Amino acid sequence: MAAAPSSLASSHLSRLADLRRAAAVATPAVPQQLRIGCSRRRAQRVVAMAGSGKFFVGGNWKCNGTKDSISKLVSELNAATLETDVDVVVAPPFIYIDQVKNSLTGRIEVSAQNVWIGKGGAYTGEISAEQLVDIGVQWVILGHSERRHIIGEDDEFIGKKAAYALSQNVKLIACIGELLEEREAGKTFDVCFTQMKAFADSISNWADVVIAYEPVWAIGTGKVATPEQAQEVHAAVRDWLKTNVSPEVASSTRIIYGGSVNAANCAELAKKEDIDGFLVGGASLKAPDFATIVNSVTAKKVTA
Repeated sequence: MAAAPSSLASSHLSRLADLRRAAAVATPAVPQQLRIGCSRRRAQRVVAMAGSGKFFVGGNWKCNGTKDSISKLVSELNAATLETDVDVVVAPPFIYIDQVKNSLTGRIEVSAQNVWIGKGGAYTGEISAEQLVDIGVQWVILGHSERRHIIGEDDEFIGKKAAYALSQNVKLIACIGELLEEREAGKTFDVCFTQMKAFADSISNWADVVIAYEPVWAIGTGKVATPEQAQEVHAAVRDWLKTNVSPEVASSTRIIYGGSVNAANCAELAKKEDIDGFLVGGASLKAPDFATIVNSVTAKKVTA
């Protein structure tokens, strides 16, 4: 019989369930427009400046999979037809990274889902950037809402992780996004900009950084920001980079969307000028759906 979960783990799981229930209750079956989290005057100052980087699609497998299911998924990904002008990255659980790297086509790069704040040592359960490099992992996801709101990582801690990973030549998928109550309180931009500042305070070279906007209320709930809602936040984040980092970084940094992205909604989202790709959760575990999302770059081309 499995051991009963610890009170801390139970608390974390309960908190996640509460967040997802709140999102589900607050968003009825008929789509309801949520406030974007800024005043009308502030929104009008946002300059939509489409990024110049290559389309990017990441698949975050989270804590899912077995040796057999991952072998099947990798086989299907290897057989999939993917548009050539897209950077594609998948993030398996740590214990399956070696299996994936040894069997996945070189067309798709591999990411870790987390990394320690500095060099390895007496840090039970952690994985260092040096270890990722040692096994050929090129990317890491940091700042994901599940790490922020379940595990309890704060902005400063995440920023330090980002800085160290980049210093070891591990590329970064930097996640930002607001809770449902923050959006409804009109704080979407404030939350995203605060999270962006923590990354910016720690990053000197943005060449290896992709930003993922993932509204927490849309992750794993089946709810998704409308293309217009996502575009407005993406444009605001790009404008923040322009003002607080540089116009060059604002133009070259890819800003991707995550939050219940699937094969049915990806094309409409991809058409928006400041959406440079996707970070995909559940749909990345289904090879045909993931391939469709990768190939939604064709919608971007048509729009352009």
